[in-house]
Amino acid sequence: MALRGLAGSGPGSRGPLGQAGAADEEREAPAVVAAGDAPEDVEEDEGRSRGLLRWDGFSAWLHCVCVVGFDLELGQAVEVIYPQHSKLTDKEKTNICYLSFPDSNSGCLGDTQFCFRFRQSSGRRVSLHCLLDQFEKDLPVYLKVGKKDPAYFYGYVYFRQVRDKTLKRGYFQKSLVLISKLPYIHFFHTVLKQIAPEYFEKNEPYLEAACNDVDRWPAPMPGKTLHLPIMGVVMKVRIPTCHDKPGTTQIVQLTQQGDTHISVILPTVHEVDLFRCFCPVFLHSQMLWELVLLGEPLVVMAPSPSESSETVLALVNCISPLKYFSDFRPYFTIHDSEFKEYTTRTQAPPSVILGVTNPFFAKTLQHWPHIIRIGDLKPAGEIPKQVKVKKLKNLKTLDSKPGVYSSYKPYLNRDEEIMKQLQKGVQQKRPSEAQSVILRRYFLELTQSFIIPLERYVASLMPLQKSISPWKSPPQLRQFLPEEFMKTLEKTGPQLTSRIKGDWIGLYRHFLKSPNFDGWFKTRRKEMTQKLEALHLEALCEEDLLHWTQKHTEVETVDLVLKLKNKLLQADREHLPVKPDTMEKLRTHIDAIILALPEDLQGILLKTGMT
Repeated sequence: MALRGLAGSGPGSRGPLGQAGAADEEREAPAVVAAGDAPEDVEEDEGRSRGLLRWDGFSAWLHCVCVVGFDLELGQAVEVIYPQHSKLTDKEKTNICYLSFPDSNSGCLGDTQFCFRFRQSSGRRVSLHCLLDQFEKDLPVYLKVGKKDPAYFYGYVYFRQVRDKTLKRGYFQKSLVLISKLPYIHFFHTVLKQIAPEYFEKNEPYLEAACNDVDRWPAPMPGKTLHLPIMGVVMKVRIPTCHDKPGTTQIVQLTQQGDTHISVILPTVHEVDLFRCFCPVFLHSQMLWELVLLGEPLVVMAPSPSESSETVLALVNCISPLKYFSDFRPYFTIHDSEFKEYTTRTQAPPSVILGVTNPFFAKTLQHWPHIIRIGDLKPAGEIPKQVKVKKLKNLKTLDSKPGVYSSYKPYLNRDEEIMKQLQKGVQQKRPSEAQSVILRRYFLELTQSFIIPLERYVASLMPLQKSISPWKSPPQLRQFLPEEFMKTLEKTGPQLTSRIKGDWIGLYRHFLKSPNFDGWFKTRRKEMTQKLEALHLEALCEEDLLHWTQKHTEVETVDLVLKLKNKLLQADREHLPVKPDTMEKLRTHIDAIILALPEDLQGILLKTGMT
């Protein structure tokens, strides 16, 4: 493996954008302009007027684009990084090199698409955080990147391996890789389908022009229909919001007259074909749902990176709208920087889902408690034989038959009704998309039945509104008491919304010790604390603060002004759920109090913080 020609090799090294790239851009422009004033043009201008710099538009979607080739002497090598100023540490480059190629045993001829995920190097400064924070607050929790989590990059790969007698090795092997913090799997795979095949023919000038197009995209704003031009094609997408009803996909329709220039419409940005991935194991899908919910260590052994990455992403997706808070690696190799950490036998396997293809893992990970071994995923319409749950001791080599290798005993009884429905669909050759809708709805109802009692109990920890006083700090949330919660299940448990029987209480007890509960509860506690802060601000606004200052000393009044300014800063910084008129009222209060003070104090206070 080598890192050569990083950002400055080949045609890509001529200035910010080569002349060929500019020519490409000029040539492609009419495809977008022909439709009249396309919305993206207006939004581009808005972006520039907000003070965005060159490549800021690009950085909102992608960190960089890499080209990874194969060198006979050096192995995998990063040939190009775009834009050229993009920063990657040596460790990150090494991870990208190894994760961008399938293992040699996969035998992937032709074009292959897959996804990987790796840790960012510590100490990295995230670009455009202020801008992206505004959009984060409106995202569903399972799509949030999270500033305080260990930061990860996703790599979206389009790998081509074809015979080429002119090369010493006899094969052309190259990957085009999009590196992004955004978990928009379906979207980025679609982007690669549009640009990668042509890139392999036209090389760097084409890549420059494509990156230039991305830089002109509007920001990835949730809930807004976005028009994204890329090399003569315009994609129409909508990123979901936290306000969308779970389980519904607001499919973007061709309704407007000006939509005649749209080439690709994406019904989802992040979802995978759930049934295709669960197809070989759908009889055990409820057990797998439990394992993911509880954050159990899980390995997917697959014949290729496509199958491994799709299956891992489907597993993480199956507990939606809950977020999977542990680590997951759609494609993991023996060269990964966390290989030793995750395969050590000196401690229990970590809470992580790994997707692997190398035969070596059959031995290295045989001590893991839950292993899914899958064969080739069949095209839509073809159904593989259903695998069985087997004891772990039967998994010795890569030749082991497909199956779920685990000694886990599910807490809940299997929902036979949904299994019959899916089996009937298989017999009737129901399309995979329709089967995915059934399976997704089933997982959603199961997750909601499980989480509603927790939501109801956590809501009861909120202090009453009448206990909020403008002259005291906001009250604290009551403590979460597991036994108190368990007592609520008798009357308001999942039996109210689910027909599934079993040991629900045992499942809850296990869940309360899991990373997923920890992550979920921290998120809910933060939301509720912010709500209390917002209610406290509203209570302050209803007071006659000017009247209060007339009864107090100048020192106390100045102290109040500084505290109120801090409250405004906090509301803005933490995106507190405060009504806009509340903020305006508070500013008016502050201005009125300052103007009632002596002139020397007015000057000082007007310069301090915000007004």
